[in-house]
Amino acid sequence: MTMSDRLLMGQNKYLYVEKQTIAHHRKSDRQNQLLENHLQGVANQAKVFADKLQLGRLGELLGLLHDMGKYSASFQDYLRLAIRTTTTFQEGNSHDPDCDATDDQPRRVDHSSAGAQWVWHRLRLLQEKDPIASMVGQIVALCVASHHSGLMDCLHPSANKPVEDHFSRRMNKEEQQTHLDEVRTTMDPQIKDQLDAIMNDGSWVAILQKILQDIAKGDRGKKRVIYQKIGLLVRFLFSCLIDADRIDSADFEHPDWSALRANGRYADWQTLCDRLEQHLAELPCSHPVDEARHRIANHCREAAERDKGCYTLTVPTGGGKTLSSLRFALHHARRLGMERIFYIIPYTSIIDQNARVVRSILEKEGEEGSIVLEHHANLTGETETWPQKVMARESWDAPIIFTTMVQFLETLFGGGTRGVRRMHRLAKAVIIFDEPQTLPVNCVHLFNNAVNFLQERCGCSLLFCTATQPLLHSVDAAKGALKLSDNAELMPEVTTLFQNLQRVRIQYRHQPEGWSVERVAELALAEVDRTRSCLVVVNTKAWARALYRACRERGKVPLVHLSTSMCPAHRRAVLREIMARLPDQPILCISTQLIEAGVDVDFGTVIRALAGVDSIAQAAGRCNRHGMREKAVVHVVNLAGEKLKNLQEIEIGQDKARVVLEKLPDDPIGPEAISLYYKNFFFARADRMDYPITNNQGIGVQDTLLNLLSTNDKTTQSYERDHQGQPKIHFRQSFMTAGKLFKVIDAPSQGILVPYGTEGNEVIAALCSSDTPEKQYALLRRAQHYAVNLFPDDLGRFRNDGIVQEIQPGTGIFYLVDHRYYSPEFGLSDNPEGKMEVLCDT
Repeated sequence: MTMSDRLLMGQNKYLYVEKQTIAHHRKSDRQNQLLENHLQGVANQAKVFADKLQLGRLGELLGLLHDMGKYSASFQDYLRLAIRTTTTFQEGNSHDPDCDATDDQPRRVDHSSAGAQWVWHRLRLLQEKDPIASMVGQIVALCVASHHSGLMDCLHPSANKPVEDHFSRRMNKEEQQTHLDEVRTTMDPQIKDQLDAIMNDGSWVAILQKILQDIAKGDRGKKRVIYQKIGLLVRFLFSCLIDADRIDSADFEHPDWSALRANGRYADWQTLCDRLEQHLAELPCSHPVDEARHRIANHCREAAERDKGCYTLTVPTGGGKTLSSLRFALHHARRLGMERIFYIIPYTSIIDQNARVVRSILEKEGEEGSIVLEHHANLTGETETWPQKVMARESWDAPIIFTTMVQFLETLFGGGTRGVRRMHRLAKAVIIFDEPQTLPVNCVHLFNNAVNFLQERCGCSLLFCTATQPLLHSVDAAKGALKLSDNAELMPEVTTLFQNLQRVRIQYRHQPEGWSVERVAELALAEVDRTRSCLVVVNTKAWARALYRACRERGKVPLVHLSTSMCPAHRRAVLREIMARLPDQPILCISTQLIEAGVDVDFGTVIRALAGVDSIAQAAGRCNRHGMREKAVVHVVNLAGEKLKNLQEIEIGQDKARVVLEKLPDDPIGPEAISLYYKNFFFARADRMDYPITNNQGIGVQDTLLNLLSTNDKTTQSYERDHQGQPKIHFRQSFMTAGKLFKVIDAPSQGILVPYGTEGNEVIAALCSSDTPEKQYALLRRAQHYAVNLFPDDLGRFRNDGIVQEIQPGTGIFYLVDHRYYSPEFGLSDNPEGKMEVLCDT
């Protein structure tokens, strides 16, 4: 018996049974989770997840291997000592049971290398006979070795040190550090027998080899595309393991949580189809726009009978594409046995509105929250603590999920383990991309290869819905172009449809000196007098605030402001005020571009700051939306003093839009104009579409994320120069480095909770005092409606100045304690603006 055993048993403070091999310890009732039970639980769950790619046996293998190193005496001693000396296990402290030893944390015991080495060595005989078998071994070992850190670098680039082969170093790690030989003899016999059975069953190896061969054949000659897709396959399998591990750990820590998890037990598609059809049958059809929407919905219903594929739905703004695309998705999912429907949306403001519409149709009394899931923002940071791992159960376990493009891209390319655990939920899904033209241009090739992978390998159908289809299929195919299905467009006669639904006239009002804040304010107020309502959309929050103040000083019309500095509940309150006044009462709205996509409002006039043609078209969709007026006017104005230094995409969009506005003045937002715009825009940005990385970003060379996640040629060349030979591994991707460098926006953001209105205050108070998982689960879903995203520097400053604080220690979830930093007009501010107590969201 070890010294730690005697300490535990002597003090009798924690329950301990001699010779138990422990995976986790639960403080609340002093219970241990046996390692055998944990490995079996994770294996069973990962098998279900990976079976969507017919790789269930491989998923089972990953689950059995991932914590194999915990069978070592060193880890068991370490864990028992941790039980004795700490009150709880927290990721990041020196006694976390689920962290490996690192240079920064040498007291930890490596428990993930043993399983990786075990499978790597077992497959070595195959590797010598079949090169593809070496790929299989590296894929499995990568997932196991990385299951707490996030996918590791195979080759690790550095600005100041030679390139290192991290994968080989991990596979060659010494016995005294990994305890592999010891683990082979001490593991539970049932686990050993199960592992041997899987290894002796070569079917999963053959299936994985076939997938690799199919990827290579499908993109023959496009080496970067092939290797990025293989990297995505690794990430998918890694996702199956991570989610299974987190779920099993959470269910042990909080036994009641398993009952709250849907686990695929959803309302059947036929029931949801019937509810939608009943709703559509009751919609009025008394105006030409209503009739056009009806025809669009019928075409989508017909298209649902098609096979799985990659399709487009090109419909003018206001054409009712939300419900039409839902009609396609529901019937398509029912016919083909799909598991989920995803709406990938550019802005959280659209999630609020569209999810509410869909929920009102599909969810009946008593079903609230069980059918439609909204995933708005990350309330925790990129690095998860142990409490966050067992709390963060929002893994897209619902039949219909509304989430943002940011969350979607983070799931596919972000670092760490927080986002990747959701990736496997995308398999066998209908994925609707709403307004895909908002995709960041530097992500184009990464995105194209990823969605092609989802369609080709994961059984997905894709639908791109917008009035302004970007030419994603026309970019450089060697780096990755979207693969549309034959006859991909769901709508016949798109040009005729646009002509029939033309409800506005675009007036480009260029001024050599630019439009000042004062002149735009005067124009906006004049348009309210003329048409009763006006929407002004500008490119920056600073311009929006300045214009709001100028209009407030000059007029007495009802005035509102919208931006992403406001939490979703606040934005909904403003939108309710707008809707209550439209179309008959005066209203002036000053907004950033968040209102442009999918928000169902109908103003008499729109003023749009010069931007890309796609943005102008989307803003025009908020004007005369229902065709109740003669052709309305959309003013396009060039603003003076815009500070767009860090918004290069907007600047280039403005430049290319001028060409279209001058060349096609009669219809600058029709299909011909959109095609011309994107040809010019994409040509101008072709060198940015593979996500360039500068040599001052920590890797020492100029490269691209596409390269890091595929062939990694530059890092490989550096390795050959540093080590006088090629690395002896097949996959050379720098997964972890790429994950750290990947940001959908300039910096990763984290949501903080703001005490907006009565419910916002109540949610924060309840989270601060919550002590049960049931309460936390419900509260975290509600809390997303009271979250505003902050960049790391701003969050750090707010923390240092005491403006925010954690709801509970270790959760990583912050809330605003200084109410002056949230105003009823502008939302969250860098400086104290107002008194929070006057706000109300009812």
